[in-house]
Amino acid sequence: MTLRRGFKKEARELALEVRAELGTDVFAPLDPWALAELYGIEVFDLRSPFLPAESVRHLTEERPHVYSAALVPLHPSGAVIIENHVHPMRRRRSTIAHEMAHVLLEHPFGPTLTDENGCRSAVAGIEEEAAELSGELLIPTDAARVAAFKGWSDHSVANHFRVSVAMATWRMNMSGARRIAARTRFKAEARYATPA
Repeated sequence: MTLRRGFKKEARELALEVRAELGTDVFAPLDPWALAELYGIEVFDLRSPFLPAESVRHLTEERPHVYSAALVPLHPSGAVIIENHVHPMRRRRSTIAHEMAHVLLEHPFGPTLTDENGCRSAVAGIEEEAAELSGELLIPTDAARVAAFKGWSDHSVANHFRVSVAMATWRMNMSGARRIAARTRFKAEARYATPA
């Protein structure tokens, strides 16, 4: 499935607006928990006392890969995020950003669950939109292009933005940042190589 026409541009603009609301520069790492707080979404982890101990043990010790987070609607309006606190911090940052993308896009939802394969929802298009927006929130296209012009590796991008190498690789590829940087360098070299 592909994103609807114009969505990537909308996601870029929305991510920059949200970053501005947070006071986060385009080239700075985003704090997903601050984003949740800004929008009134409480984030809980599996250590909350109201969760059954046996279920928590199962999700944190026996099979931690099957559950990353859930965006849970509250009646009459609102939601909370319940995340798996035993996951690596970079994964948790990405997970919270993804769930917040659902909130920012005002997706209609029941509970959504996120595991090692991503968010699970009945509507694939909604998940693609949330993935695209969360990527833009974590590594904006403009920031990816700056990193490409600086010649940063995927590991350098991941370290700077505090995301996984897989997320950094995906964002650098999807943004076209390295292609644009290479094309610009090629044109500059050709211009200087041409005799007057």
